[in-house]
Amino acid sequence: MPETVFRSSRTAASTGCQPSAPASVPRPGTITAVPHPRHFRSRIGIGAAGGFYPAPRRYDLFLCGSCPRSLRISITLDLLGLRESVATTLLTSLAATPDGYAELHRAYETTVYHFDGPLTAPALRDRWSGRIVSNHTPDILRDLAGPLAGEEGARHTALRPPRLVADIEALRTLLDRDVTPAARPSARQAALTLLDRSLARHPFALGTELTAADVDLWVALVHFDRDELRCAFPRLGDYVRRLDDRPAFRSAIKTMYDAA
Repeated sequence: MPETVFRSSRTAASTGCQPSAPASVPRPGTITAVPHPRHFRSRIGIGAAGGFYPAPRRYDLFLCGSCPRSLRISITLDLLGLRESVATTLLTSLAATPDGYAELHRAYETTVYHFDGPLTAPALRDRWSGRIVSNHTPDILRDLAGPLAGEEGARHTALRPPRLVADIEALRTLLDRDVTPAARPSARQAALTLLDRSLARHPFALGTELTAADVDLWVALVHFDRDELRCAFPRLGDYVRRLDDRPAFRSAIKTMYDAA
């Protein structure tokens, strides 16, 4: 599932939200292609070279409209109680959020002098240095649920219990490969059938407790027509409805889609 891409004023034309012209925000059921994104993959509290260690209000995030990856991060922030500690800038159109676009551009240029590649979101920024820490969503999610979740005031939830980490990663791979608008219909049908059957054994994606896998699964399913999903895969339809009622999911979808 590609990142949302923005174009710097010095960058060759690319698809997606563009700060140099009126931007379009991905709508439910669409995914924006990124031609040649440059990935920044520093980690928080991982290794000695990066210098990024957990500290309250040190980091902030750039998120975009109804981008599925941004939805994953937004829900995770709420589940972990990190809204006060990790600020977010929600990017919609250039006309509506010009300051946010300028800040994102500035962050990339601070990270790489005269950066001329596509600007992608989600992106995690170190506010102390102004640099992009990471624009690789899986790493951002791991750091939110790991080092940053230990910040004062955060709710300690077991979104990534060690015994389930391999299963969480495997489910995310399946969803990103087969449960997207770009997936082959036969592959998507097979994946949804498998997921529907698995919910006959337990209420959540990987058992009796909500984990990061449920964030991934709900975000993948929320773009489907609810009536069609309920008819074809009744357990998945009920699953989406149940998570809709949880504040973190309800708040994220309202905020992101209102902005779109």
